[in-house]
Amino acid sequence: MSEALPEFQLLAPASVDEAVAALGANPGALASAGGTDLIVRLRKGLSETGTLVDLGGIAALNDITPGAGGGLRIGAGVTLAALAKSAPLAEYPAIPRAVATVAGPTHREVATLGGNLCQDTRCVYYNQSHWWRQSNGFCLKYRGEICHVAPKGNRCRAAFSGDIAPALMVHGASLEIAGPDGTRHLPLAEFYHEDGAAHLGLNPGEIVVAVLLPPPGPVSDYAKVRVRAAVDYPLAGIAVACTQAREGARFTLAITGTNSAPMLVDIADALAEGADADAYFAALEKQVQKAVSPQRTSTLAPHYRRLSVSALAARLARQTAGFAPEDSQRPEP
Repeated sequence: MSEALPEFQLLAPASVDEAVAALGANPGALASAGGTDLIVRLRKGLSETGTLVDLGGIAALNDITPGAGGGLRIGAGVTLAALAKSAPLAEYPAIPRAVATVAGPTHREVATLGGNLCQDTRCVYYNQSHWWRQSNGFCLKYRGEICHVAPKGNRCRAAFSGDIAPALMVHGASLEIAGPDGTRHLPLAEFYHEDGAAHLGLNPGEIVVAVLLPPPGPVSDYAKVRVRAAVDYPLAGIAVACTQAREGARFTLAITGTNSAPMLVDIADALAEGADADAYFAALEKQVQKAVSPQRTSTLAPHYRRLSVSALAARLARQTAGFAPEDSQRPEP
């Protein structure tokens, strides 16, 4: 099968309302901003549409402005390159750190925040050429009847591999979503579903308009495991935020690359002053191992991904709380 783009009509709305109207008037239409994920899917036959709604000309999606109560409102059309340079985002350290690990510099010049949050899930059985997938009877995510990762299961196991979502989640981000029924707000952690074939919480005709961040506070960081030291998607990634409270250091963790949805890990106990830090972080590492469920969606063994992301979690938690050993090395992006 040729990887030339299929024919489609291109609509260029000038406002969010026009974009929602265009999606509603054209059943099966897809929204696109930077197109770094969607255009590749169209070329490979992984997505199909007769109408593409280009969001790139909507000025209202391109701003970073103060939010309610001292937070930030980040338009979904803001490019990753602009995010990386944003001074206000430096107060949320995990976010620019995660942005810097996405793809390559030229991708980040056109890729957008909304597109990164809404990117498709990935699987070694799915992200292949058309003839390869056809020779295997396709899969549950596309035209097939079984998930080759878990043939006895009833849902797709393709993994969500976005870097920015977990970094936003540990800072309590929510989404502003526009659609035919108006505007609604949703915590980012509730936007995703544990189903690789239907992982986004968007209703028909809806688009992500902005990300809303509360005021800055926690110390945070992000790191990931990948085959190459640059460009690659995360095979497992971890964002950690540390808040100093009266009862001690409290941690919020969010993981990507292992499941069909990025997931928050609830660390209920605080690290009290004077407590055994080594024992605490060893227990935290075990909690992460139990929380994630990597599958055979990549060329890297699931067990390795489980152990590596839990080790990264403990290391970043130590560092954000100021407990890193003197000879420790910060994980490379």
